[in-house]
Amino acid sequence: MYDLIIVGGGPIGMACGIAAQEAGLKYLIIEKGYLVNSLYHYPHSMTFFSTADKLEIGGIPFISQNSKPTRSEALEYYRRVCMKHQLHIHLQERLIDVQSSEAGFSITTDKDAYQSQYLILATGFYDLVNPLNIPGEELPKVAHYYKDPHPYFGLRVAVVGAANSAVDAALELYRKGAKEVSMIIRESEISPRVKYWVRPDVINRIEEGSIKAYFEAELSAIHDDHIVFEHQGQSKEIANDAVLALTGYRPDFKMLENIGLEFSEEASHKPLYDEDTMESSVSNLFLAGVICGGLETNKWFIENSRVHADKIIGELKRRMKG
Repeated sequence: MYDLIIVGGGPIGMACGIAAQEAGLKYLIIEKGYLVNSLYHYPHSMTFFSTADKLEIGGIPFISQNSKPTRSEALEYYRRVCMKHQLHIHLQERLIDVQSSEAGFSITTDKDAYQSQYLILATGFYDLVNPLNIPGEELPKVAHYYKDPHPYFGLRVAVVGAANSAVDAALELYRKGAKEVSMIIRESEISPRVKYWVRPDVINRIEEGSIKAYFEAELSAIHDDHIVFEHQGQSKEIANDAVLALTGYRPDFKMLENIGLEFSEEASHKPLYDEDTMESSVSNLFLAGVICGGLETNKWFIENSRVHADKIIGELKRRMKG
């Protein structure tokens, strides 16, 4: 019987584990993939928007060689944090079912079963893509994640989207030898939320013609050797070898609904929770990190959700003393 089980081994799940450990709670972190699984699946050359100090957890300094840390530096840092605090974490163990009762939670994974008085969901959002729902999306040439430019060398690539991931991919593909890079963008401009040092770069590449951008456009079909899209009211077709559909990601709402969480009726579909304690609509079940934003996945980051750990563990300490 655990005092607390934390589902999600990302930075915020780790922060919750560290706070629980410091409070003397018997806890366990369960992670379906690798440590900081979402960060591991980021593009290999990714640079964070935040400075290193804003990614710190557990009182351990994050020293980066640059003003903005890289993915590889972040992976090294969080491995070091995990080892330093000797966190109780089970990796590559997938959550199957959660049942709640007055006695607590019965948690079933693909490897074991557990009982816990309290539960934290810090599961993030990076595993479920926002699908295009168009013909041809199932073709092998289509990818929803971007890792490395090398497989796209010499190819005609269409990047769908205009946020950070799409802009980073388009720029790197252009500079690493893609034959042609096109951006299919639903909005009328590059997203204002794109990293401030990157946005002028991509705008300049578009203006000079190095990257072709189709604004107010929406992909309608993908074929083996071309794509079809609607552009400002007209249907267009361009030759194409690969499609990167970087259209964003979402939390596992089905899993959350099965557990019993309630959601706001707003377009964001945010799970309901108490902002002071982070307790959800299910008694003794708490939310931490980006999962709190629902579809607004750009609202919560490591730097502004680290405080969730202290809020939750502070509340648990008060309840357990009572």
